[in-house]
Amino acid sequence: MVVSSVVPTMNSPAALVSTNHYVLQKSRVMLGKKTMSIQCRIADASGEPAPMGQKTKYGDGLIERAFMNLFARKMDKFAGGAEEEKRGWFDYDYESFVETSRRVMIGRTSLQQQQIVREVLLSILPPGAPAQFRKLFPPTRWAAEFNAALTTVFFQWLVGPSQVVEVEVDGIKQASGVLIKKCRYLETSGCVGMCVNLCKIPTQDFFTNEFGLPLTMTPNFEDMSCEMKYGQLPPKFEEDPASKQACLTNFCSIANPNASACPKL
Repeated sequence: MVVSSVVPTMNSPAALVSTNHYVLQKSRVMLGKKTMSIQCRIADASGEPAPMGQKTKYGDGLIERAFMNLFARKMDKFAGGAEEEKRGWFDYDYESFVETSRRVMIGRTSLQQQQIVREVLLSILPPGAPAQFRKLFPPTRWAAEFNAALTTVFFQWLVGPSQVVEVEVDGIKQASGVLIKKCRYLETSGCVGMCVNLCKIPTQDFFTNEFGLPLTMTPNFEDMSCEMKYGQLPPKFEEDPASKQACLTNFCSIANPNASACPKL
């Protein structure tokens, strides 16, 4: 099995690079003579996200659009409308995916929003997937590092460019961190509440409680970057700095500039 073949050497930086290369190769889909990757495509020649205050432009391909449509159609079932029935496959782009998320947020408590994301994730996975994940990836250093490597490949369509970074978990340094350079979801939505309730909290909860692999996500609302730390238990919400984050008044269309914390939290 592929997983067992890389376990003994995962502690070295060279092994981590090798694993990233392997995962990238496996993430590609052959279409005739063309190879398509799940990685996002930034339109700018630099390949880097735009500076704060400027919108990053992406050139999404077929695979990226497929993921957007899969998630958007699942979320549309909870969004209080009939958009999912009106739209055909590949009719969603990233902006309409985020707009569907916004409609899920409206009129619901933070807990209700988080529960919807959990249901969406479970509906996408095959039956019994969480139990199988727990068997394949018990909460070890290797599992945390391997999932960090997977994240940089399979979720770039959602959050933008990211890279594996060294972090400290329980006093031990390990390559189980993921640095999202400028989160595409936060950049597009501009909403603290959507970031926290439809991404951060449900993703932490899903990995920690459904998959049994602790995960802490720490968004930086100053530059829209985010650090994911696999192997680290998330803090209680009331102790999380994100719970006190004010609206991004320069980016959010429904921001409340007078509130000390985002009213959607």
